[in-house]
Amino acid sequence: MSWYHPALFALDAERAHALTLRMLSLWGGAGTPLARDGARYSRLATTVAGVTFANPVGLAAGVDKNGEVIAGFFGLGFGSVEIGTLTPRPQAGNAKPRLFRLPEDRAVVNRYGFNNHGLDAGLANARAAKRRGTLGINVGANKDSDDRIADYAKSVAAAAPLADYVTINISSPNTPGLRDLQSGQALRDLLAASVAAKGTTPLFLKVAPDLDPADVDDIARAVIEAKVDALIVGNTTVTRPGLRSANGAETGGLSGAPLAPLARARLADFRTATGGAVPLVAVGGIGSAEEAYARIRAGASLVQVYTALVYEGPGLAARMLGGLDALLARDGLKSVAEAVGA
Repeated sequence: MSWYHPALFALDAERAHALTLRMLSLWGGAGTPLARDGARYSRLATTVAGVTFANPVGLAAGVDKNGEVIAGFFGLGFGSVEIGTLTPRPQAGNAKPRLFRLPEDRAVVNRYGFNNHGLDAGLANARAAKRRGTLGINVGANKDSDDRIADYAKSVAAAAPLADYVTINISSPNTPGLRDLQSGQALRDLLAASVAAKGTTPLFLKVAPDLDPADVDDIARAVIEAKVDALIVGNTTVTRPGLRSANGAETGGLSGAPLAPLARARLADFRTATGGAVPLVAVGGIGSAEEAYARIRAGASLVQVYTALVYEGPGLAARMLGGLDALLARDGLKSVAEAVGA
């Protein structure tokens, strides 16, 4: 645990998150002195969907919703930073409290509901940011939208010129009906509109871990047919697997260590369903080099972290990079690509 942990844990979870972002933003504004070099280990450089990543460890969407701390997170060593989720219009999200720590489980439950300052504000921050790695922009639909597919298409078109890749997020459990876009004709219409809007920028699709085998197969077919560039598997879960913390009963999406078994299973399912034809990004319960390496060996080309930062502190990315490089060297592998699905 990091030096700041007791002080931050004394605060309300959402307030602590905001304070952490503020500190990292100030550090970024000062030029990130003593920053960790995300490109330190040449063995970890990789290319996914035609995009170069200095290393495979990324920051998941939801941490820096408005793109206010891009330089700071790159300064921690992340190879990629994915901002958002951004919606066409600003929205306040769900009522507070809406973020809950589960320390006994090293987990978090959130029911934010896509709170953000809106697409224009987020893109302005992205435009002004000093990048030291690959930038993803994650977009979604407004809760009260009359046409969610149009929301996605508009957002993809606006974000694509600024992003190294754009993610369409249809996996949040905290916007009513959003996950309905994960299947059938609705999914195909969404993908067609988003692919048409992206120009030459790679398009990633983020899906939930709460899927049955038929859902997985349907999504895999739709993604391959639409030529989506990568799948992010997955997001938070509405299931509650054997939690000990009192806050485990809160409504919302669960993330952190207890999500790992489900996230691993869905990754394996999508690897099988796609036949390795679509790059996969693993998210959910990843908090160490060993877990990241296991996901890569199971078929992930990249990994992303979020909740582990709450419990492991800002040095997590740098520790993961050193550990991943050592694991590749141990196994006689010269690159991340050689380990994918090995």
